[in-house]
Amino acid sequence: MNQDTVLIIADEAEFPRNVMGRWQAERKVPAFTLVGSESWKGARQASYDLALVGGIRNGRLAMVLDSLDSSSSPTIYVPADDQSASAMRTSHPKLLILPQHDGWLDALILLSTEALRHAEAAARARRAEEASSQDRRHATLGRYMLEQRHSMNNALTSVLGNAELLLLEPGALNAEVREQVETMHSMALRMHEIMQRFSSLESELAFAEKESQRETKAQSQRAATGT
Repeated sequence: MNQDTVLIIADEAEFPRNVMGRWQAERKVPAFTLVGSESWKGARQASYDLALVGGIRNGRLAMVLDSLDSSSSPTIYVPADDQSASAMRTSHPKLLILPQHDGWLDALILLSTEALRHAEAAARARRAEEASSQDRRHATLGRYMLEQRHSMNNALTSVLGNAELLLLEPGALNAEVREQVETMHSMALRMHEIMQRFSSLESELAFAEKESQRETKAQSQRAATGT
């Protein structure tokens, strides 16, 4: 399993020190990337799974949070007081905000862990959807090729037959044209072999599908009878 990466943007050293120190007590510790607000150039600057923002100097907080809005990874802002939290909640509705009340470090680790789990689940869902979409495209292409198999075989039979007739007539073709006809005949034979393989694959897939259905039915029966 890949290790999660947590980006911490802070100008005060105490904030990342407290966060990383508290996280060491957990069973699963992510990798950390630390950056100050002055050197932060935007969400494209680093690859991360979760961003934590806290201890930012006056006047730079809005720029930092604005730059994180476009990221697909979650961001948690840890303000020093409720007044700052209220202002940022309005301007950044996607932002997760956790003021520094009593026990805020424990709450931050808990919230961060859940945010990382949610982000991983969302990433898995996206990958599954992309794989499903690719499978559908391949299935559409496969169906089209199978549907066109009969027409392709007819065309290949015509090409092969005419090429063989030309090659059987002695002296009908000069050497250059004969070589071209032989190449056409050879390529047509190769395409015919490929089409035959398509037919074989269709039979194999149909057999595998029947076997899968039979095994699923057997498992259902065993589950129903408890054997």
